[in-house]
Amino acid sequence: MSKKMINLVIDEIKTTVPEGTLLLEAAKSENVKIPTLCYHEDLCIAGNCRVCVVEVKGWNTLLAACATPAMEGMVVYTNSPLVRRARRDILALLISEHSTQCTTCYRSTNCELQDLAAEYNIDNEIYINLLKDKIFTVDRTSWAIEKDESKCIRCQRCVRTCAELQKVNALDVINKGAEMKIATFFDMAMSDVVCTNCGQCINRCPTGALTERRYIDEIWDAIGDPTKHVIVQTAPAVRVALGEMLGYEPGVRVTGKMVTALKRIGFDSVLDTDFSADLTIVEEGHELLQRLKRKLVDQEDIALPLMTSCSPAWIKFIEHLYPDYLDHLSTCKSPQQMFGAIAKTYYAEKKELDPKDIVNVSVMPCSAKKFEANRMEMKDSGYPDIDLVCTTRELGHMIRQSGINFKELPNSKYDKFMGESTGAAVIFGVTGGVMEAALRTAYEIVTGREVPFEGLNITPVRGMEGIREATIKLEKVLPDWSFLEGVELRVAVAHGLTNAAQIMDNIVIGESPYHFIEIMGCPGGCIGGGGQPIPTNEEIRRKRTEAIYTEDEKMKIRKSHENPEIIKLYEEFLGTPLGEISHKLLHTKYTRRERV
Repeated sequence: MSKKMINLVIDEIKTTVPEGTLLLEAAKSENVKIPTLCYHEDLCIAGNCRVCVVEVKGWNTLLAACATPAMEGMVVYTNSPLVRRARRDILALLISEHSTQCTTCYRSTNCELQDLAAEYNIDNEIYINLLKDKIFTVDRTSWAIEKDESKCIRCQRCVRTCAELQKVNALDVINKGAEMKIATFFDMAMSDVVCTNCGQCINRCPTGALTERRYIDEIWDAIGDPTKHVIVQTAPAVRVALGEMLGYEPGVRVTGKMVTALKRIGFDSVLDTDFSADLTIVEEGHELLQRLKRKLVDQEDIALPLMTSCSPAWIKFIEHLYPDYLDHLSTCKSPQQMFGAIAKTYYAEKKELDPKDIVNVSVMPCSAKKFEANRMEMKDSGYPDIDLVCTTRELGHMIRQSGINFKELPNSKYDKFMGESTGAAVIFGVTGGVMEAALRTAYEIVTGREVPFEGLNITPVRGMEGIREATIKLEKVLPDWSFLEGVELRVAVAHGLTNAAQIMDNIVIGESPYHFIEIMGCPGGCIGGGGQPIPTNEEIRRKRTEAIYTEDEKMKIRKSHENPEIIKLYEEFLGTPLGEISHKLLHTKYTRRERV
C-alpha cells in the first residue's frame, strides 16, 4: 500500500514526500545539505547533537531535522540566521570539550567535526576550554581498538552500533552532566570486556575517539631490516575499497595498482590472501562432507550445523555469548592464518629461508584480524602465523607516506607461488561469498558436476538481507558419496552479529534446520569491515559488493579446488585435505570466554 504524499517547502523549494519522511531526508531529496553528527543512516534516530536543527515557520523552537517528520504545509528554513547561529554555538560548545590537536590526529582531514568546524569558521576561544583541567589516557589495551576519550563528542553512534548492529553492548553512556562519557562496563579496559574487536564502532565514529590500533611504524621497521624477508598478503575486500583512500569513488577495483604500490613500498613478496581462501574452501568443504558422513552413515552425535570460522569478530562473539556451541564451528583457521602457517613452513622451505627471519604482514578490511593474529592458538608452525596486521585505512596512509602517485601506477600481478587464486576466493569479501565458494566445490566433489546455477552464480545466498537461506538437492552423486543421494542440503547466511545471535538462538532451542551456516561479523561481510575506509553506508557497501562480483566473473578460474597452486600444495606438502599436516597447521580450536 502506497504512503500518503505530503507537500512542504524547504528553503523556498516546493517538494512532495511520503508521509513519515524525516526533514533531513526531505531536504536531501532536494539536494539541500543539512549537517549532522549523531545521525547515521545505519542506526536508529538519536537527535542528541542538535547540529541538524532547522527553523520551521510558526514554531517557537528549532527542530532537529534528523528526528522530525515532515508535515503537510510545513515551511522549513535550513540556513536562516537563527539556524546558522545555533549551529555555530553548538559546534563551539562541542569543540570546547574536544582535543583540538587536529594536526596529529589519525582522523585529520577525515573527521566530521573538523569539517564542520572549518565550514562554520569556529574559533576555539568562543567558549572556555573545558579540557585543560582534565586528565585523559588513551586505552591501548586491545590488540585491535584504541579509545581516546578526549576526542569523544558523546554522539553515541558507537553505543548504538554496538547495541543495534552487533548486539554486544560493550559501550554505553555512564554518569551525567559534566561527567557524562562513553565507557565500557565499570569503565574497564577495552581488553577486559566483551568486545569482539569488529571495529564497527570505529567506522561510525565521527571523530578520532575510536580508531584501530596501528602498526604502521612496526611494518616500516620490518621492511627496513635487511635481515628480514617481509611478505605481505592482501584480503579480497581490500582491492575494492583501497581506492577510496586515494581519490577514487567507492566500488572501483584497484587490484593491479595496489600490487604495484606494495612492491614499490618495499615488500619482498606481494601475495594474495585469496590463495589461502581457496585452501580454506578445500579444507572446510571436506570437513562439511566428513561431518555429514559421520552423522548419516556412522550415526555419530556430531555437531551440525557446521558454521564457518573465517570472521574473527564472530568467533569471539560465540566464545563469549554461546560457548556451549563452539563445537559447531569449523576447525579451519581463517584464510589469513592459513596463509601465515603455510608461509612459515612450505614457503620458507621452498625459498630456503629460516622461518624466524620471515615477517608475515597482512592487509585486512578487518580490525578483529589484529586480535586474531595474536591468539595463542595461532603458532602451530612454532612461530606466530601472522606477525603484523594493518587495515585498508593503514595501507592507504602508507601509500601516501611513500609519495606514490597511486592513480598513475601501472598494474602489476601478484608474485607467483602463493599468489594464484580463483573467483571463489575473491567473493570471500562479501556476505554469502564463503558459502557460495564452498558450495561450488562441495557440490562438484560429490556429484562430479558444477552447481546447477547459471554461470556458477548461486544467487539465493547473495544479497543484503540479514539472514538468507538456500536448499540444494544432491542427486546422481558419485559412488563414494552414495549416502548423500537425495539429501537436501540446507544452508543459511547471516551478517552482522545481531543476525548471528538470531541464528544462534534458534540453534539453542533446537529450531535450526540447516546443515551449513556462514556468519560474518560485519554488515555486508568483509566489504563493510571495521578496517575499511570511512565513511561506510548501505550505498557504499553495495558498490563494493558489485565490484567483488565483477572481479569474480573476470577470473579465469572460479572454483577453489581448481586452483593449480592449491593442487600443487597438496601434492608437494599437505598430502590430503584434513590430513595430518593439514590438521596440525590449518586447523585449530576455540576458547570459552567469560561474559563480563
